[in-house]
Amino acid sequence: MAAADDDIALIKKQEATLVFPSFDEATAFEIGSAIRDRALKENLPIIVDIRTFDRPLFYAAMPGSNASNPDWARRKINVVKRFLKSTYRMVLEQQRPDRTFKVGEALDIADYVLAGGGFPVTMQGAGVIGVIAVSGLPEREDHGVVVDALCAHLGIDASKLRLPPEEK
Repeated sequence: MAAADDDIALIKKQEATLVFPSFDEATAFEIGSAIRDRALKENLPIIVDIRTFDRPLFYAAMPGSNASNPDWARRKINVVKRFLKSTYRMVLEQQRPDRTFKVGEALDIADYVLAGGGFPVTMQGAGVIGVIAVSGLPEREDHGVVVDALCAHLGIDASKLRLPPEEK
C-alpha cells in the first residue's frame, strides 16, 4: 500500500499545482488539441472530453477508440463533478477492483465508475469548474496523458509531477 500512498500524495500535489488563472473555450481547445496531437503522433486509441460543469467545450475521438470510451469518460466526469478530485486518486483511495462505489455511496455504476483518466479543471479563485477526461488506455496512462498536457499548457515541468511507472 506504500506505493499507492505515495501515488495519492503525488496526485494531490498535481491537483494543487495544476490550477488555471483562467479557463475558457480557447483554453479547452488548446489543451484538447495538444492531447489530440500527441494521440495522433503516438497512435493512442483514446477519446478526450473537456467540459465545464455546465457544457462540453472539446471532444475528439482518435483512431482505435471504441464506442465504450465516451461512456467511460462520461462516468469519470460524473465522479470528478461529485468528488472534485481526480478519478485515479479515487481508484487508489477506494481500492475497489469491481470499479463500483460502496453501496452506502448510492452511486449507480451506470453513471459513476472508479477508473483513472478524469482530472479536475481548477481555476484560481473559483475552485473546480470542470473536467478533462481521457479514455482508451490503461487508467494510469489516461491520467498521465492529462497531467502531461496540463503541465505543458501551464509551463510546469512534468517530470516533477508525473507518476512513476507502475510497479508490476
